[in-house]
Amino acid sequence: VDKDALDTQVKDRKIQEAAEKARNEELANEMKQNDKIMCMLEERQKNDIRNINKAISEFQKNFQKPETRREFDLYDPQALKKDRPARLSDNDPRCTVSGLQKFMGEDLNYDQRMKFQKEQLREWSLQQQRDWKNALADQKFADDLYDKNRIELDQKTMEQQQKEEESRRAVCAATKDFNRTQAAELAERKKLEKYQKMKDDMNEISSLLQGDLLSENPEQAVSSFGRHRVITDRWKGMNRDQLMAIRYFQQQQVVEKQRLKEEERRRDAEWDRQILQAARAQLIIERQQQRQKWERRQTLDSINTELCREQKAKNIYLKEEAYSNFPTAQYYAQFNTTSR
Repeated sequence: VDKDALDTQVKDRKIQEAAEKARNEELANEMKQNDKIMCMLEERQKNDIRNINKAISEFQKNFQKPETRREFDLYDPQALKKDRPARLSDNDPRCTVSGLQKFMGEDLNYDQRMKFQKEQLREWSLQQQRDWKNALADQKFADDLYDKNRIELDQKTMEQQQKEEESRRAVCAATKDFNRTQAAELAERKKLEKYQKMKDDMNEISSLLQGDLLSENPEQAVSSFGRHRVITDRWKGMNRDQLMAIRYFQQQQVVEKQRLKEEERRRDAEWDRQILQAARAQLIIERQQQRQKWERRQTLDSINTELCREQKAKNIYLKEEAYSNFPTAQYYAQFNTTSR
């Protein structure tokens, strides 16, 4: 065994272990230093974050208050306390027609008004009940008084009827005696009148038989104002010549009336023919106007078609020929070349 070599190896090993140990201690010290620095940095970062959050909180507290936000009214905890009623009075200017916050019968004194109306209705109802009771009492008193008066009146009426019945019996008895006497006198008077009438009738019959009326003398009906006039109560009618003259005149009237009807029929036929001819002429004129209107429309359509074709051709020319070349820089360089 080479003891020197082993001692050298041991010594080298110890030196190597000491160096490794020193390096490990140096690394440990460096790691401790780095950990300390990391802790200090983390603490500084926490402090910085705390300061930044504090500054943000101070800034938000001083310059970004919740009440300055646009949507603060949506989550304001004091909204109900700050909120104003829909209307402060019946004449609140905020209660416009389009707001639909005030309708008929929805005024603020609705409860008082309803209470007053209920009291008023109750008073009216009580007053109506009192009036109804008074009316019933008055009606009952009037009915009792009416019944009493009616009973008294019925009694007086019965007494009056009995008196009238007794007086009627007496009058009937007297009337019967008077009628019997009058009947006897009337029978005697009729008998005398009948005899006198028979006598007068006999005289009248003999006078008529001997007079001109039944003998039908035509001269008796001639009036004293002229022979063309007659006395109606004596006239017995026209003779044969007069009747023939009247019938001839009536026939002439019938012929004249037929002639007038025929003329009227021909005149109506002429009017109908003229109206028909006028209607036909009007129809022909209307058809001519429609044909001319159709021809004018066809002409106008052809003109419009030709104009449309020309317009399209012009647009194609402008698009493909006139506007096909774009201006160059030389075109723009010719402007503003002189000074004034």
